[in-house]
Amino acid sequence: MTFSIVARSADGQSWGVAVASKFLAVGSAVPAAEAGVGAIATQAAANVGYKRAGLARLAAGSTAAEVLQQLLAADEGREERQLGIVDAAGSAASFTGSSCLDWAGSVTGDGYAIQGNILTGPEVVAAMESAWNGSSADAPLAHRLLAALAAGDTAGGDARGRQSAALLVVEDAAGYGGFDDIAVDLRVDDHPSPLTELARLLDLNDFYLTASTAAERVPVTPELQRELDQGAVALGSRDFLAWVGTENYEMRVADDASWIDVRVLAILRERTRAA
Repeated sequence: MTFSIVARSADGQSWGVAVASKFLAVGSAVPAAEAGVGAIATQAAANVGYKRAGLARLAAGSTAAEVLQQLLAADEGREERQLGIVDAAGSAASFTGSSCLDWAGSVTGDGYAIQGNILTGPEVVAAMESAWNGSSADAPLAHRLLAALAAGDTAGGDARGRQSAALLVVEDAAGYGGFDDIAVDLRVDDHPSPLTELARLLDLNDFYLTASTAAERVPVTPELQRELDQGAVALGSRDFLAWVGTENYEMRVADDASWIDVRVLAILRERTRAA
């Protein structure tokens, strides 16, 4: 009922899962990941207990292959399961039980495991692998995962149709304000075009929840500071930093307002002109 990719970034700094299915809220069941530990996708007749138990075993030092065997050995329903794992070192393992509904299968490689069941055919998994291997290793992991998932969808995806999709990526100090490991945690729970919607949400995530790069930062001079404060007041805010907090741009402006993201500056100027 699902196709997914579990992977580690080429630089070994992030881990993630992308998944889509004709199933309500697939993101609530399939993906799990922890920075410095690894990532897991449990699907088909998903045993969601694999997520916590699998990450704990990975954290204790077991490899992806070892964790896969440990989880399956303790599960009498293993032949109805499908499972993909990537560990901290990028080693990957995948399993498709003999009772999974056709077409079901998987492929693994350096740093990735791709699996699916109730698919239109093996071309889905093949397209995902090709897209993954054909993407730039320097691209953000979330974008590589989404590209692979989209390729699988284009190749046929879930034989029953589309309903939900999810994207989870973790890395150290990547969460809101840098206080946890969640870089991306997006879900489309029920939608006629879940991957299109997931791509839209990822663009928003990149803007609102990702820090500006050095190239995107415009130094705030005294003259620009006056413009920013005047613009914010014209838009109904106390001052510029109050406007930033109201609009949720705090990942895109320095705490001391010494720089502003070029796109945020453009937004403020456009809104000020329209006010």
